[in-house]
Amino acid sequence: MIRIKRIYDPTEESDGKRILVDRLWPRGVSKEKAAIHEWMKEVAPSHELRKRFHEHANFGEFEERYRKELMDDESKIPLLKQLRKWADEGTVTLLYSAKDEEEPKPYF
Repeated sequence: MIRIKRIYDPTEESDGKRILVDRLWPRGVSKEKAAIHEWMKEVAPSHELRKRFHEHANFGEFEERYRKELMDDESKIPLLKQLRKWADEGTVTLLYSAKDEEEPKPYF
């Protein structure tokens, strides 16, 4: 099972493997507090896509472009396969660092 969660939310045992999927380390979060298994910044949206989302705030368009970005870059396929393998073995929580709790999750 794959879940998503803000890295600023409390760590829970039910998180399973905690994977940070953001290009930059989140402000104010120590590595100990983050309690991540892996940092996969390579699967985070490109800077251009993130910027476009924040300027236009159209989540449907963002999601479509992000999926295309992931599938069009063959170097990301092994990382996606690894995420799927972990998810098949148990819970995987993908962590993102948006501070805003009200906006749609900007990465997934």
